[in-house]
Amino acid sequence: MATTVTSNAAEPVKPSADGIVVYNAQHESLAEAWAAAFTAETGIKVTLRNGGDTEFANQIVQEGASSPADVFLTENSPAMALVDSAGLFAPLDVETLAEVPENFRPTNGKWTGIAARSTVFAYDKTKLTEDKLPKSLLDLADPSWKGRWAASPGGADFQAIVAALLELKGEEATAAWLKAMKENFTAYKGNSTAMKAVNAGQIEGAVIYHYYWFGDQAKTGENSNNVALHYFRNQDPGAFVSISGGGVLASSKHPAEAQAFVKWVAGKGGQEILKTGTSFEYAVGVGAQSNLKLVPLSDLQAPKVEPSKFDSKKVTDLMTAAGIL
Repeated sequence: MATTVTSNAAEPVKPSADGIVVYNAQHESLAEAWAAAFTAETGIKVTLRNGGDTEFANQIVQEGASSPADVFLTENSPAMALVDSAGLFAPLDVETLAEVPENFRPTNGKWTGIAARSTVFAYDKTKLTEDKLPKSLLDLADPSWKGRWAASPGGADFQAIVAALLELKGEEATAAWLKAMKENFTAYKGNSTAMKAVNAGQIEGAVIYHYYWFGDQAKTGENSNNVALHYFRNQDPGAFVSISGGGVLASSKHPAEAQAFVKWVAGKGGQEILKTGTSFEYAVGVGAQSNLKLVPLSDLQAPKVEPSKFDSKKVTDLMTAAGIL
């Protein structure tokens, strides 16, 4: 998983013998494709250490300036916000920030979006018709949805959705929604498991991210053939688009190589892998195209949120208080 090259900056980046270490909370196959292509183009070796969003964010905070990581990649924004709030990211190069539109990165320039995923309501199309679907994510708090919907509350994916709800609607409304969720929903471990339950007729719908359905459809469809996706749109909290992040740690011992990697992932090379690969996540780079099977990002009518303000601790505190975690 190694190779050499110059960055797009004015001065070539000379690869060191040991390259960079990436704490990777993105899909392993996607990160491996990014790393291999980057190394082939630049000669910079990339060592991936795989784990989860929250796990790595907390680890980086504990390690502080002693962290062996050069780069942190996530699936969701709250983990990036946690590391950012601890002051552990170096500012990204201006050229890197220019690779991604402002709405897909925080305003402070400490990290950037590298991919995105849309919140959806995956429903059993043999039981529900479009006129019976919730018009808003908030509708799932209604007693009429008791025992009819599912989620995977222990995962970083769903917690990012709650973080967006908190940012959009405030603590009181979020706490009330979570209290009603406790009464109404069924918990599953993992979004794919929740989708399988919908497909098997065990539950009518589930709040998940879009790519689980597209990934299964691209294979056999055996876990999704009875499932359709409902996009909430209308700037609803349920139309939240979660930004996957990439950042360079201030403690990096190979800052030029680390900056080059994040720039490459956010740029044409990394975003093309999103278009042609099997992750079915959205490309977010300037002018980048996503997989053509996906509903265009511009059609999702996502609410505007500031990802650097996501408060993962407040989210877990609220979910714990509601008895969901």
